[in-house]
Amino acid sequence: MVSGVPLRVKLTVAVVLLVSVAVGVISTAAVLVLREQLLGRVDNQIKQVTETLYRDMRDERPTPGGQLLVFVPSDVSVLKIAGGQVVARSRNADPGIEAALPQPLPVGLSTVDRWRVLFDGSLVVAMPLTHVEETVAQMAWIDAIVALTVVAIVATAGVIVVRRSLRPLEQIERTAEVIAAGNLSQRVEGEDPRTEVGRLAGALNGMLAQIEGAFRARAASEQHMRRFVADAGHELRTPLTAIRGFADLFRHQRGEDELVERISAAAARMSLLVEDLLLLANLDQRRPLRNDRIDLLALAAEAVQEAALLEGDRKIELAVEGENAPLVIGDESRLRQVIGNLLSNAVRHTPPGTAVEVRLLEGRLDGGGPAVVLEVADQGPGLELRQAERVFERFYRADRSRSRAEGGTGLGLAIVAALAQAHGGSAEVDTAPGAGATFRVRLPAAD
Repeated sequence: MVSGVPLRVKLTVAVVLLVSVAVGVISTAAVLVLREQLLGRVDNQIKQVTETLYRDMRDERPTPGGQLLVFVPSDVSVLKIAGGQVVARSRNADPGIEAALPQPLPVGLSTVDRWRVLFDGSLVVAMPLTHVEETVAQMAWIDAIVALTVVAIVATAGVIVVRRSLRPLEQIERTAEVIAAGNLSQRVEGEDPRTEVGRLAGALNGMLAQIEGAFRARAASEQHMRRFVADAGHELRTPLTAIRGFADLFRHQRGEDELVERISAAAARMSLLVEDLLLLANLDQRRPLRNDRIDLLALAAEAVQEAALLEGDRKIELAVEGENAPLVIGDESRLRQVIGNLLSNAVRHTPPGTAVEVRLLEGRLDGGGPAVVLEVADQGPGLELRQAERVFERFYRADRSRSRAEGGTGLGLAIVAALAQAHGGSAEVDTAPGAGATFRVRLPAAD
């Protein structure tokens, strides 16, 4: 079947084609049958005239002028054949028939040009087929007009019937679009379960009920997990602070100790993880952020300067494009965290000495509004497609060979995406194996 053509069009065209073929076959058969019947009538007339000739002909000898003394209808031509030549003809014989006779002339009934001819060996009796052909032509025209009318009526009726028959499928299509937009409570209603469409609607409703139940169970599980993480983070914050405090007190009283240093470092990493988890929990609960007018250029410049001091072997630059100042409305500390996480990710996952560039551009949000675009690009090994699709997931690390201490907690980019969304923007990545990676954050531009 032709792709891209609606089902209603295919069904209508199929019905019209079938009806057209059927009407065409019937019309052709009717014309052929009519022609055979008319030829049969002509043949009977010719036979009757021939019998009358043999019965009533009193003098078969032609006149000196080559005419036969016979009385026949005005549209019948009679020729006498001797030695394969016409030796006499009736008074009203059509002159054109002599030239049209084939040699040798077959005995019996045959069609010669536009005449029907009977030859019995000595006499040729012919009648013109003009009336037959005219009648057949008129019948063909009438059949054609009737056929076109029938096809037009069937096409119109087919469009109406197909449209009404497919109306339930259109309702299912609209329901599927609503479901695809996120409303899993939508259902297809009012269809007779005894019909194919009704059974399809019932199966679809059953599937939707199962999917909705699975999503509810998943959402409840995620909610429980997030509540557990938030509660655990709050419960862990106090003992971790105490551990770090005791470690600092021990170093202050008894000096440096390698074991105490390890305890203090582990507690610091654990505290960072707890703070990240608490931040994500707050973002999940949609707690409001500060709405200050922020110059993103100043934040980016500070972050680049700090990163360049810490990574002396790298070339870390800042580039600004556009005529307007990169001003956004948001929480300054959280936007600093976005830039810092992106820079830390670029430094951590690229070889030493790899250049990193931070860019501020003018762009558009996914919804079309004006945006300030923050990009952090590196020339590192890049990511595979499956890694890029999951890079903003929580606890996901593209390099599984790194330990948590070396490779981070796997929450940095998840926090970037969550903070971008909380500010009304989005986060994305452009990358390919061996081509580096460009992490891009779009934030609504301040008016």
